[in-house]
Amino acid sequence: MSQKIENAVALVTGANRGIGREFVSELLRRGAKKVYLGARDPAALADLVSLDPARLVALKLDVTNPADIEKAAKTATDVTLLINNAGFAGGQGAISAPDISIARQEMEVNYFGVLALSKAFAPILAKAERSSIVNVLSFLSLVTLPLAGTYSASKAAGLAASRSIRAELKGQGTQVVATMPVQVDTDMGRSLPEPRLQPLDVVSETLDAVEAGIEEVFPGELTRNAASAFAADPKGVQAHMSTRLPA
Repeated sequence: MSQKIENAVALVTGANRGIGREFVSELLRRGAKKVYLGARDPAALADLVSLDPARLVALKLDVTNPADIEKAAKTATDVTLLINNAGFAGGQGAISAPDISIARQEMEVNYFGVLALSKAFAPILAKAERSSIVNVLSFLSLVTLPLAGTYSASKAAGLAASRSIRAELKGQGTQVVATMPVQVDTDMGRSLPEPRLQPLDVVSETLDAVEAGIEEVFPGELTRNAASAFAADPKGVQAHMSTRLPA
């Protein structure tokens, strides 16, 4: 399965900054018919909407809020491409964290948010001749970084969900693409070591994967190198990552 971006109607969660903002710009450049922009505070989207008010529609959408999700699904009934981009990283170890509140929030956004949005929009996507879900995950979906232990767990859960959703929606013609970049130069990734990927590289290669029908993509040379190392020696890569312990 594959889908052309031209004339697609997209919904991007976490659209107000970072990778989400770059998705919006690239979707417009590639000829998307309409893009719904999801953010907890729609006011944060005003400058982005002003770039192309004919094609951009702001939505109040907290992916952890069932009422917001329900309202979004009732409003954006023409969506053919759902991009689950919203994410949260607390930057804590699993045991060294003072409590599990951050772990719960990471799971709510990075796993339950992906699951809830996909479930809400599956019937809408089923109406389209070609439709897709893109889940923005992380290379930490595959390996655990103890410095961000609970974030790694939430992204691994997101990958498991992506694979299950893909299997369930195959029959209705909806492809599910999981993109798993390493460190990206965003507000969330600024504490990560250099070099870092540029958001545009992640977005461009991810949308290329949608158009090519590629189910799991490792965008950027840094990510591809990490993925190749993992494929060759998964235990070795995990052993190296496990040396990065929280203070």
